[in-house]
Order: sequence, then C-alpha cells, then structure tokens
Amino acid sequence: MNKFDSIRPYQDHEVNNTLKKLSFDRNIIDTILDTNTYPLIKKLPFSRGLISLMLWMKVRNIQSIKEYQDIFEGIVTNIVDNSINNFTVSGIENLDKDKSYLFISNHRDITLDSALLNLTLRKNGFNTTNNAVGNNLLNEEWASDLMRLNRSFIIDRSDKSKKDIYKSLFLASEFISMSLTEKNESIWIAQKQGRSKDGVDFTDPSVLKMIHLCGRKTKINDFLNNLSVVPISISYEKDPNDLLKAKEIYLTSINSEYKKEPREDLQSISDGITGHKGNVHLSIGKVLNFEEDCYEASAKLLTSKINNLYKCHATNEAACVIQGFPINDPQFSEEEIENAMSYLRERLQLVEEGMQPFLLRQYSNSNYKL
Repeated sequence: MNKFDSIRPYQDHEVNNTLKKLSFDRNIIDTILDTNTYPLIKKLPFSRGLISLMLWMKVRNIQSIKEYQDIFEGIVTNIVDNSINNFTVSGIENLDKDKSYLFISNHRDITLDSALLNLTLRKNGFNTTNNAVGNNLLNEEWASDLMRLNRSFIIDRSDKSKKDIYKSLFLASEFISMSLTEKNESIWIAQKQGRSKDGVDFTDPSVLKMIHLCGRKTKINDFLNNLSVVPISISYEKDPNDLLKAKEIYLTSINSEYKKEPREDLQSISDGITGHKGNVHLSIGKVLNFEEDCYEASAKLLTSKINNLYKCHATNEAACVIQGFPINDPQFSEEEIENAMSYLRERLQLVEEGMQPFLLRQYSNSNYKL
C-alpha cells in the first residue's frame, strides 16, 4: 500500500469500477434530475432508472484517467459555451510545457476555478494539474470519487487531535512536493481555505506553512522557489452564487450562526456550473521569486501578484457607482456601466435589505487591491 493512497487522485486501474459504481449513485442521479437537463425524463415514474442506465452506457468503456478527462473537457467546454459570454486567458506564454508548477490561485467558484485553468492547459498542449480539495467537500464517498477521478487530492481538515491534523497536513505537503519535484506533475491550490465570499482575495500564510511542512529544515523562500510558484487570478463578471454568499456573510456579521443545508455545497457547485457568468478572465502570472524566509512576507507577495493579475469587469465598477465609491482606473463605457447596474439592481431585489450591501461589496471589493 502506498502511503498516499488515502489522499491521492485515482489511477487508471481504479477508473472503470469507480465510474460504474457512480452511475448507480442516488445522489448523482438526483443532482442530474435537479439540473433539469432532462425535463421529459424527470416526469417519468422510472426517471432515476433511466438516468442511471444512460450514465452506465456512457462510462462502461472508460478505462483511464485520460479517457475520463477527455469527457470532462467536453463538459467544461460545454459550460463555457452555454454559461460564459467570453472566456479569455492571458499569460499562457509564461509557462514551459516540460516543467511542473505550483499554481496558487484566488478562489471564487468551488469547481470552475481549477477546471477552467485545466481546460486552458489541455487546449494549449500542457498536462493538467493535481488539484487540492478540502475534505469538507467530500463528506460523501461519491463526492470524493468524482473529485479523485479528476486528479484531485485531499487535504484533510477534519476536527481531530492536533497530532492527527499535523499528520494529515504533513502527508498533503509530502504529496505536493513529490508531485512537483519527483513526478514533474503540476499542482493547483487555492490561496486560502474556502472561496472568497466578500470579493477580497488574500493569501493565508497557513497555506504556505502547510506546503512547507515536509521541508521545514529548508528556508521558506528556498523551498518555495524550488517548487516554481505561479500566481493565478480568475475573475467572473457575474457570480451565480452571489446571493448565497451575501446571505452567509450577512448572518456572520450579525453574529448569527450560519449552518449550511445538507446539500448546500452541492447546490453551490451546480449553480456555479449552470448559472450565467457573463465574461470570465483567467490570468496566469510568471514564476515568483521569494526573497524572505518568512510566511507572512511570502503570503503578502502572492496576494499582491494575484490582485495585480485580477481583471475587473463592468459589474465591479457598477457596484462602486451604486455605493458612491470612487473607481480605480475606469475601463468601461457609460452604457456598459448602466447595463451592469441594471443587472446588479435586479439581484438586489432578490435579497432582503440587510444583505444588499454585502452583495454589492462582493463586486466592488474586487475593484480595490490590498
């Protein structure tokens, strides 16, 4: 048994049986029915059985991760075509196809942030990344299976003893280092735990501490420089989950306990995938050079680079206008701002008054750099 078996992505020999098992999973079938992709089948009394059969027919001959990712690429391409007006990319020229990178990214959408980077990499002839995912999203076996089929590895954030937490994080650190330096496989990881719900992107030093755990005898800057860290920034003109995010940060601000519904993360994933996102831009930075043996200084450098890569949209400026804030470096016409303001006002009508400032700040905060 390999010591990484509990957290690593699945391998080719595990693909077919896992996919066949998933094709009969009630959670997946119910999620597909909830998306209303098959409205006619949904009305039938044996709809679940039909969906299950359709899934089994699609996956029965898939034997490798590459074959699975070929299908997944088609799914993500379809998402881009149907829910994004214009998907643009900058900075792909900063990468070398023969090298591996530690991509550290801002985090706005549970699944699409890494999926859009990997779509970009595949279409430009690069290998895809191993993607870090917290086990808070993997409470169910089927969710873990889906993620690990798509080259995700698990960072365990469970409530355990300090000793157990340390062991789990050390194992993740070893996996990251091994992937990059021994197997020449790139890694994607978010700059902090959880999505940015207020539009403020910052790097949590604890993420860098976790990455550095297995190399703690080496200076922080030397260790990070050996991993070829590349900052990534993704920006969405419209966030399909903005209402839910506004509700969460509003309730937190008034000291109300926020408890997620049992399927809330799954619903957020579904809404993020199917909801209209307007224009989306992915910025790929250059390999960073860390000069200080300090987590905080390294995190500050990453935050600065990621924020400088962020491409603003008309909704970011429109949110500033609505709130009476000055706009940093205006980039959009009056007509574009008016259209964006109309969209935001429609969204505001869908939440109670106390939540409205939190909705707007998700967009306006992205116009300002830390």
